[in-house]
Amino acid sequence: MKVALINTSDSGGGAAEACMRLLKALQLQAVDVTMVVEHKKRAEEAVYTVERNVFGKLRSKLNFFLERLPFMFFQERDKSVRFAFSTANAGTDISTSKIIREADIIHLHWTNSGFLSIQDVKKLIALNKPVVWTLHDMWAFTGGCHYAGPCNHFKNQCGNCYFLRDPKNDDISHDGWLHKKDMLSVAKNLSVVTCSHWLGEVAMKSTLLKGFIIQAIPNPIDTELFSPKDKAAARAKWGINPSAKIILFGAANINDRRKGISFLVDALKYLNNTHMSDTAVEMVIFGKNKHFDTTALPFPVHQLNTITAHADLAEIYSAADVFVSPSIEDNLPNMIMEAMSCGTPVVAFNTCGIPDLIDHQVNGYMAEFKSSTDLAEGINDVLNTGNHDKYASAARYKVKRMFNNEKVAGQYIDLYKSVLNAPVV
Repeated sequence: MKVALINTSDSGGGAAEACMRLLKALQLQAVDVTMVVEHKKRAEEAVYTVERNVFGKLRSKLNFFLERLPFMFFQERDKSVRFAFSTANAGTDISTSKIIREADIIHLHWTNSGFLSIQDVKKLIALNKPVVWTLHDMWAFTGGCHYAGPCNHFKNQCGNCYFLRDPKNDDISHDGWLHKKDMLSVAKNLSVVTCSHWLGEVAMKSTLLKGFIIQAIPNPIDTELFSPKDKAAARAKWGINPSAKIILFGAANINDRRKGISFLVDALKYLNNTHMSDTAVEMVIFGKNKHFDTTALPFPVHQLNTITAHADLAEIYSAADVFVSPSIEDNLPNMIMEAMSCGTPVVAFNTCGIPDLIDHQVNGYMAEFKSSTDLAEGINDVLNTGNHDKYASAARYKVKRMFNNEKVAGQYIDLYKSVLNAPVV
């Protein structure tokens, strides 16, 4: 059984990280698996780029520009939604590449940013090989947005898209929806996987994926790599106050509108005014930050910028007393899983796929959606009410039990075996 995982990159963003973790989890179970990417950033032997020459690199950059052009320059409502919508009108045909030809199963992941166009995906589906498509957001069943927010047009047909400056019945979201309808019309052996139960339930309500097999399989995590480290040693290494309560926040891009930084600011101000008058509290923030002014926060801030090494991340999670995720739209956030695996309780909004990870007041705190006040109460609950050690051990236990490499790889292997034996409709 040869499996080809397909993702835009092997690094950068949650989908790339999740796909790489699945690659390694499947390798540990002796699956013959390779990963096909447009941008290779790691030295992993089982990761291949389709184009390695100069022309291929130039074409990749051109495809990214062409994919962004219709939306960014002519359609976007404002800059806050610049990367929230992908037209997928340009890409690279990989259907004739050696790895794809030899694969028994094609396993799609996140393929936007100019890697695969909708037509390129259609060509892969039309090969009549079993196709598994793991959805890391809603894009596969919308007219172009990655998260639909309050919009439910995908339940019927997209159009009048609120991401656009001039929404119409026949706008580019409607065009994208029609192209995907055409793409899926050739799907005879397609199985859809969602990383969270929430996304699976939403996908089942869409007209585009109605009738397809949809099941939820989480992302895996290396629970030995992401494990509790010595807190005092970690704080000393990273220059963090050894005696303060440490609140941790991280995101690939902390300015991303979905990551909810404004809710965090309000929550911390409320927390400072109501619960922390006699307590030394400090913040640690990591991730790309171009615009956010950390002086808006009421506590001293250690800004660590982008952290890529997993060992470093495990130390930073372990140095903290609580990880806060004020995300308003997320599938199955890697960082929440990582923090929990390191024995660090998490406070987050009760939304999207996050309930798959956090059990309220068992291994963390699920705050009322978009309530900064309740987010603050959750942080206080973890830090000041004697629940910390209970939450920490329960968080670690759940990740080890539910999201370990062997368990998740086994679920995918069972799916692979079932689709290989299934008759083509």
